[in-house]
Amino acid sequence: MTKEKLPISVVLLTRNEEFNIKDCLQSCDFAKEFIVVDDGSLDKTVPIAQSFGAKVFSRSLAGDWGAQKTFGIQQASQPWLLLIDADERISSELQNSIRQVLSDTSQKRAYMIQRENHFVSGVATHGCLRPDWVLRFLPREGASSIGKVHESIVSPYPRARLSGRLIHFTYRNWDAYYRKIDLYSRLAADKYLDEGRNCYFFRDIVLRPLWAFFKVYFINRGFLDGKLGLIFSVNHYFYTMAKYVRYYYLKNYGGKI
Repeated sequence: MTKEKLPISVVLLTRNEEFNIKDCLQSCDFAKEFIVVDDGSLDKTVPIAQSFGAKVFSRSLAGDWGAQKTFGIQQASQPWLLLIDADERISSELQNSIRQVLSDTSQKRAYMIQRENHFVSGVATHGCLRPDWVLRFLPREGASSIGKVHESIVSPYPRARLSGRLIHFTYRNWDAYYRKIDLYSRLAADKYLDEGRNCYFFRDIVLRPLWAFFKVYFINRGFLDGKLGLIFSVNHYFYTMAKYVRYYYLKNYGGKI
């Protein structure tokens, strides 16, 4: 017998996610509503989402993930939100935890979910891609998202943790990974400029990347992930350098070299 759909709006942002969105939405088939905010996809993302009965809204991201996600939240009609990315999947244990929460909503909470990263060549369990806790399941009331990049979810409710993990298929290939590093370092530089942060060549461009590598490779034990651990730790060094180089030259020379 098919289980009853839960009073949840699944909210996700998309752009050219035809390889991910079907599996993502299938893993969330226990929810009553799908809200998809699409940033001009040129592939089959939109028709695939619509085939699942999703409400699809076309809206330019314009470099602001927080505003885009807040827009999606505002379109939701169900009392609970499940915020997910197209490259993530809800595990069966996590679905059971969500059902258990909704069986007794006398005390509302905003729930953190642990996310683990999977790749064709292995699972990253340490370093910069070690499992992290993200706020993804919460009441719709008072919810919003802030921050242009690495946005934060805002909720008036106290936080708790769910059992069961969110499975994250982080990057399909290295091209996608380096495109994201390029984009995120640029957006981070723009954010720092808006905030008026100080930036010093030796501290931020020389020392910060070294500390970033040391932290994720040794303190966070990235070395235990073998080849992937080394590669991601070195890339974290260059990402940290890239965003501060971009900010330093943006702040002092208008972005010119």
